[in-house]
Amino acid sequence: MFGRNKKTSESIKETHGSVAAARSDESAETTQDQQENHRPGYTAPKGRPTPSRKQQVSARKHPLVPEDRKAAKEANKKQLREQRLREQQALQTGDERFLPLRDKGPQRRYIRDFVDARFNIGDFVIILVLIFFIMGLFSPRLQAISVTVMWVIILIWIIDTWLMWRRLKAKLIEKFGSIEPGSTGYAINRVMMIRRFRLPKPQVRRGEYPK
Repeated sequence: MFGRNKKTSESIKETHGSVAAARSDESAETTQDQQENHRPGYTAPKGRPTPSRKQQVSARKHPLVPEDRKAAKEANKKQLREQRLREQQALQTGDERFLPLRDKGPQRRYIRDFVDARFNIGDFVIILVLIFFIMGLFSPRLQAISVTVMWVIILIWIIDTWLMWRRLKAKLIEKFGSIEPGSTGYAINRVMMIRRFRLPKPQVRRGEYPK
């Protein structure tokens, strides 16, 4: 009888211990979920029980590499083609939304319009230098003269470009208050190009200076 009572009491203690342990685990999990619910920036979904930490971590996991890599590559190529096509059309129409980064902005537009509205020596310097260079090759007697004429043309172009930038610089400061970096090179590169080959295409006629 005493042996049975001893075993029964031990069994009851084990049962009470298991129940207490289970309640302790549930209490710890509830406390953890309550802390997560009160975490700044966290909002529990309405109408559903609060997800556990394991469920939240699993939901945040996303594959670093797309499942269909071939389809993702094709989609990226298509997007790049569409972007290049929009840029090419913008270079023809002057659409600010799709212009390349180097051509975007009100100052860049002002520089282009100012240069395109002006009669520049740079519009013809490449053609003139090329003509006199070819003349010197076919006529040795005129070689020294052609070289001299080419240097005179280049000198005139430098002076004309300097005068253009001096005036344009004053206009930019007056209108915008400061000059963006790279504006000098941007203006000079446009002056050097023949008008019909400039990109973006000129959007003003000669003499139509921007205000």
